[in-house]
Formats: sequence, structure tokens, C-alpha cells
Amino acid sequence: MSVAAIALWQYFGMGGQRAFSEKAVVFGDADLRLPAALAGATGRIRLVHFWDPECSTCNRETSAHLSYLISMYRRANIDFYSVRKPGTTGELPAFLQGKLQALDAIDGMASIPASPFVAIWDAEGRLAFAGPYSLGVVCTSANSFVEPIIDKLVAGETTEPFGLLAIGCYCPWAKT
Repeated sequence: MSVAAIALWQYFGMGGQRAFSEKAVVFGDADLRLPAALAGATGRIRLVHFWDPECSTCNRETSAHLSYLISMYRRANIDFYSVRKPGTTGELPAFLQGKLQALDAIDGMASIPASPFVAIWDAEGRLAFAGPYSLGVVCTSANSFVEPIIDKLVAGETTEPFGLLAIGCYCPWAKT
């Protein structure tokens, strides 16, 4: 019975969770800056998704959540971008391709502690949030930091980045 359980665990992809689950990571209020062409008061909210192709287990959950966000806020003034971890190769899942504009880098991204990671700038170009999408191993709207931040920004409210300690599915961003 236990052999069958382990086989099912690995078959359905959950075996990979053990390598990434329950990691506590401190996400500080980042010193991220958009490229000059995207910075400033554009009247549009900007969301940048930072991802590492080698973090496939965590990406699976976050990619589904990101797809949901893009769909949910499709009528809002939000531009979605992505930054792949430097020195890696890979593509976003097919269901995300064409929905995010790829950026080579963002100033200050070397200080990102882990991925998946999201940074959100308000319509005036101020950094509103920088950190994980959510808490826990599974990334969904139920445990998300992102939707409440976006909802405030869409309503014209302001937010400020805040540091936090999060436990979830994260992979190191810094070069090791």
C-alpha cells in the first residue's frame, strides 16, 4: 500500500513539493525600479512577474494564479510583464504566452530573495507591493496578497510596500 501511495504522490507531481514546501523567506520592501520607458505616471498599473524556469513545482501553481489575475483584471488599466531569472532558459507556460511582455531586467532585482515574486506599481509609478503572490505551498486567490493590493489600486487608493515573512513554495533567486 505504501509503495502505491508514493507512486501516486510522484505521478501526480506532488512529490516535487517536498523540495520547495514550507520555506520561510523574508521579503523586504524592495528597491525595485521600472525601466525608464515604463516608469512614471502613465495612468496604468504595472505588474511584473519574476520567475525561475528551474522552479517548476512552484511555477505550476503561480502560473495558474497569474493566468487568473490576467483574466480577472482584463478590463482594468493593468499591464503585465515578466522577468525570467538571469542565466536561465525556458518559456512561460503556453497559456501565459502572449499575455505578458518580457523584460530583460528590473533595476534592484538582485535583492529579490526568492521566486515566484511579484512587484506592482500604481498608476503614478510608485511601487505598491513587492513580494510573494501568496502564503502556503498552493498559490491561489484564497491566500493571495495580490488581489487586495490590485483592488485598492484600481479603486484609486494608494498602498506602500511592506516587508513580510512568508512560508510557502519559493526557490532562491540570487545566484548560488
